[in-house]
Amino acid sequence: MTSAALKLAGFSGHSEAFLIPRSMNVLQMGPYPPPHGGVQTNLVAIRKYLLARGIGCPVINLTRFRRDDADGIYYPKSAFGVLRLLLELKYDLIHLHVGGNLSRRHVALLLACSGLPRKKTVFTFHSGGYPDSEAGRRAKPANLRGVALRRMDGIIAVNQELVQMFQRFGVESERIRLIPPHSVEAAAGTDGLPEPIAAFYREHDPMLVTVSGLEPEYDLPLQIEALGNLRLQFPRMGLAIIGGGSQDAAIRQLINGKSYRDDLLLCGDIDHELALEGIRAGTLFLRTTWYDGDSISVREALHLGTPVIASDNGMRPGGVHLVPKSDLGALCRTVESLLRQPRVARPPAPPGTENLDAVFRFYTDLLGEKRERLPDDTVVA
Repeated sequence: MTSAALKLAGFSGHSEAFLIPRSMNVLQMGPYPPPHGGVQTNLVAIRKYLLARGIGCPVINLTRFRRDDADGIYYPKSAFGVLRLLLELKYDLIHLHVGGNLSRRHVALLLACSGLPRKKTVFTFHSGGYPDSEAGRRAKPANLRGVALRRMDGIIAVNQELVQMFQRFGVESERIRLIPPHSVEAAAGTDGLPEPIAAFYREHDPMLVTVSGLEPEYDLPLQIEALGNLRLQFPRMGLAIIGGGSQDAAIRQLINGKSYRDDLLLCGDIDHELALEGIRAGTLFLRTTWYDGDSISVREALHLGTPVIASDNGMRPGGVHLVPKSDLGALCRTVESLLRQPRVARPPAPPGTENLDAVFRFYTDLLGEKRERLPDDTVVA
């Protein structure tokens, strides 16, 4: 994080112990994996952080994906089921996570949660491109979205553009914290990639890999076209695409029409630990997007030591090789340039928790209850 972001997130720059409200319980609401994506990864990271500190953290899944309720994860089948859980579960604070578009359904949920007595509410909007959308540019205090957002006790913005948009909606600056959602966990041990993914990796070198939704904004046709051009110089090159989405059939059709179709692999949605192994085993990580926020997968690739090439969205972290959006020539030239350089092994970066620390600090600031010090091993500088 930048020094400015750290200050907005509540870091003072000196060592101090965190303080935790007694009997604190935090309800997380949003998409819970599978499938795995940036929002899901952030929600799970926060939950693990809280549970490790003895803080209750039930989750209400807000996607169409259904499982049996277990281990504090709930999968309501309807809006009524969501409301029933809101009334039945034990918690002091609700943290809502929304990605993509801020729909009327989401606005209704914000209003419902903010109307619950004696409950604090925090909202994170994981959508880096929304401020530039038509709805984002129309942000005004009188807008119903503005009314709903101002009823939140706290709002977490994942980038500066969202901070400014929330302010246009009339949210007071002191209610907003800038906290990029890029806490990266150390990769859990795995037995390697499963077949046929492992075979694909063995048969191709160099290996390009991307982790993204199969959605239009990720510009996967650009990567597929780039592979065809690059194979003229690197005939054993392959591209593994990890993730799923609404464009699955269209991407498959596009791949099947290529003469090099056997050098492209759609891996689908796989467990997060396996996705991390896929990134680690790749030669280069690609992130080409029409619009994007602070991508967790980019942070993960950097953490694992895999060089990253990404579309320039104005908010990429240091160490990323930037290319203009939808520029086939620039993408191919950057891939070729990196592959011509000697390969240097990079040790994984240490997993930082400063973003999770900032979220936790926001919770405790909002609750404002009598606090007790955490054990010495949880003191954060």
